[in-house]
Amino acid sequence: MVPFGGGGLQLKTRPESYLFPEPSPIPVGVDSETLCVLMSHVMGVTGDVGDFRATEQRVLDAAKEGLEKWGSERVTIEDICSIAGVSRASLYRMFPGGKDVLFEALRVRELEEFFQGLRSDTNGADNLEDLLVAIIVSAGQRLRDDAHLAGMLATEPGVTLTELTVDGMPRIIRVASVFMTPMVEKYLDREDAVRVVEVLARLVLSFFLAPSPIVDIADEVSTRKFVRTFIASPIQVAVSPKSEK
Repeated sequence: MVPFGGGGLQLKTRPESYLFPEPSPIPVGVDSETLCVLMSHVMGVTGDVGDFRATEQRVLDAAKEGLEKWGSERVTIEDICSIAGVSRASLYRMFPGGKDVLFEALRVRELEEFFQGLRSDTNGADNLEDLLVAIIVSAGQRLRDDAHLAGMLATEPGVTLTELTVDGMPRIIRVASVFMTPMVEKYLDREDAVRVVEVLARLVLSFFLAPSPIVDIADEVSTRKFVRTFIASPIQVAVSPKSEK
């Protein structure tokens, strides 16, 4: 669960809460990755800039295709340029630093698309329990149905698992916070909303990577029972109610 210091979100400390452990040391505020995500929502592009962005997206599509065909170690810049129909010089102008920068940009784009879809799936929720269930089920179904992710897990399990856990988890949590905190914040104070989003991100990835009979996160009935028992009810005890404005 997709795709970023200074002032910004400050996490509340509640040592008495068994549901919400102390958040991991994630940079607060909006960094360059998050800014890229946000700018894509608020800025239109026209003319030469629009052409550049279209080419950039074509290169990212080519990088994704190359990863699926050859894997991260074997795919080359030349492969990606050939698929995208761009020169090596053009690719490096768009992604200075080569493959590492290009693959990082692809990860950010994939996370942005994932959470845009998830946010759309949860628009009908009108209470906290429904929202939490919708978030988990949407994320579970999207992860389950992601053919690219399934292919990468099959061909490069070590690299892919690292991107979903050790190396990638801070990025995933940051992007999840950007997209999901405003939705959860309708029902909880901001600090608690941030913590709930982090718990959901960790929970979804854990049950996706290591399925359990405890809950099927892609099934609404199973997830609702789990959320009602282990998340929604404890939240009422563990966190502050939404402050009156």
